[in-house]
Amino acid sequence: MDENLLEIREFKGPGYRPIIDFSDWRVAILNYIEEIQPDQIVRLEKHNETDEVFVLLSGQGILFIGKGSSGVDAIYPQILESGKAYNVKMGVWHAVVLSHDGSILIVENRNTSTVNSAYSNLNPGQREVIVQASRNAIPDWR
Repeated sequence: MDENLLEIREFKGPGYRPIIDFSDWRVAILNYIEEIQPDQIVRLEKHNETDEVFVLLSGQGILFIGKGSSGVDAIYPQILESGKAYNVKMGVWHAVVLSHDGSILIVENRNTSTVNSAYSNLNPGQREVIVQASRNAIPDWR
């Protein structure tokens, strides 16, 4: 197909990779990688200039939403359902875990980076919330 008419992109490797950038927005794929195992999540992030949309493509996943302004005060797990779009609002703390066969599509502003994002380290109790919720919801982590 002529790429001036239709771009077709995929990413099957581990981790995160933008696959389409256009104007002000980006589409990326995040596939399972060890850094997003529940016991490896040590902080949540928030984006100061964009919402971020997550769509589960395969496997299982949990989106963890943190409440708080300057840091994370409470964490809420949201089990991802395939085919549903989850829009994390600008300025909301979040992290995601995936099963070993998990993959999600991400849509965000093209300029999203560490420069316009913030990070909040989690205390041991908050980290345990992530581990326990993952054990309860994702067979890989039982």
